[in-house]
Amino acid sequence: MSAAEETPGGEDMPWGEVTPEAARRLLVAAVEAFAERGYHATTTRDIAGRAGMSPAALYIHYKTKEELLHRISRIGHDKALEILRAAADGEGTAAERLGDAVRSFVRWHAERHTTARVVQYELDALGPEHRTEIVALRRESDATVRRIINEGVAAGEFDVPDVPGTTVAVLSLCIDVARWFNTQGRRTPDEVGALYADLVLRMVGAQKK
Repeated sequence: MSAAEETPGGEDMPWGEVTPEAARRLLVAAVEAFAERGYHATTTRDIAGRAGMSPAALYIHYKTKEELLHRISRIGHDKALEILRAAADGEGTAAERLGDAVRSFVRWHAERHTTARVVQYELDALGPEHRTEIVALRRESDATVRRIINEGVAAGEFDVPDVPGTTVAVLSLCIDVARWFNTQGRRTPDEVGALYADLVLRMVGAQKK
């Protein structure tokens, strides 16, 4: 699945929140190039070529290659946080909400694995200001999952001696799906999401009803 087929933003068009159309095409091309070659090995000429545009055209919409990475990373992290908060703020027990959070988070990383690899694994390529911004979003995601686990512990649903450490383990497990998921594999994104939700609930000692 290429980034052009992924829909982390708009439902009607991949990356539909990015306008104008030329800027969207360049962003899609950048996702594919960064995922395939890595940020540092990708040139602006590579990106423009994939988008069917001249290198000069890229600078009309993005001042630098790093600005492109930041736009991709910001959209991806905003979506990830949105997914986790929707589950955390939903109805149900802590176990139900943690299961929903993991299921949805993993499914997104599987369905959007090309995008997610760039979003999650190119953080260190960002400049200091942009990196600080994205790290703050990652901390909010951490806090959201930690809140669910803390609520489960307080309610007697979970047995978790180290909530911060367990939170890191849960998020790391989910995020790593983007690294290995293959659309030709034997499990669908929904199936991987269900598997990981079950694994995480076992990890926190949730009792099955």
